[in-house]
Amino acid sequence: MPAYERITMSLREVDRLKVIQAVTEGFLTPTRAAQRLQLSTRQVHRLVQRYRDAGVSGLTSRKRGQPSNHQLRPGLEQRAAALIREHYQDFGPTLAAEKLVECHGLRLAKETVRRIMMDAGLWTPRRQRPPKVYQPRNRRACLGELIQIDGSDHRWFEDRAPACTLLVYIDDATSRLMHLAFARSESTFSYFQATRAYLEHHGKPLALYSDKASVFRVNNKDAQGGAGHTHFARAMFELNIDTFCANSSQAKGRVERAHLTLQDRLVKELRLRHISTVEAANAYLPLFMVDYNRRFAKPPRSDFDSHRPIRGDEDLTLIFTWREPRRVSKSLTLQYDKRLF
Repeated sequence: MPAYERITMSLREVDRLKVIQAVTEGFLTPTRAAQRLQLSTRQVHRLVQRYRDAGVSGLTSRKRGQPSNHQLRPGLEQRAAALIREHYQDFGPTLAAEKLVECHGLRLAKETVRRIMMDAGLWTPRRQRPPKVYQPRNRRACLGELIQIDGSDHRWFEDRAPACTLLVYIDDATSRLMHLAFARSESTFSYFQATRAYLEHHGKPLALYSDKASVFRVNNKDAQGGAGHTHFARAMFELNIDTFCANSSQAKGRVERAHLTLQDRLVKELRLRHISTVEAANAYLPLFMVDYNRRFAKPPRSDFDSHRPIRGDEDLTLIFTWREPRRVSKSLTLQYDKRLF
């Protein structure tokens, strides 16, 4: 009884076998076979000779069953997995690959780190995550034409300090971080301080784009005083800066996506640098912004900078103040906070 040999072939190798058999039987010329297989004629002649010498097994890949030439050194993958599990368990593959090089001198491709994290159950591929749908909106053309602002209340220092708020100013045209500031809470005074620092550094943008928080908009229809404007909106009006409020989080997607990146990367950078106070974090933010913008900022469609200088008659100290209008009575008195002056 003849012994049979089992030969494992891929679908591509099976197609190649049929073409080479047609050449050996004279039904197909080597030139036409080369065109069909997208090979050179010389390579087709070599395959025909291998088929005549060794039969079907001559057309199978000679690398099957052999170790890959690109495999990692023994123990390297285990070391990388141990470091990621110990220090970077909640990092993304790209950031984890960067930190393996910076902190441990372990240079691995980010796709290799992604595979290691997937095998260890530390990373879920995007195709396996629930889909996210965003309504697209074209970017503005110039830097400073529209600045999206928002506050992100988060445990930025994890368990090392109480939660606080990061005020984020991001340019719509470039996704460039223009200003970051940690504050105890998202309030009118914290936005006054952060916006003044922005204006002194960059100048006045054409418009600010925010959500409908009470800092930016009067949400109480029966509110008295202020002519229907908040203190922040009044200050922007005096500076000739337009303000718009988004109807949804997706509408201001630039700053919302920046929150996700910051809550991932910035939290880990603060952890690695042992920063646990608002003051120390604010001192580190300019250095972080430079690295962030180098990685993620986009070039604008126009090179024109829409920021305007602060005029000499615009006193920022006077503009960024809390104002409560009161009417003086006939007896030359006024009331404020239930007190008579």
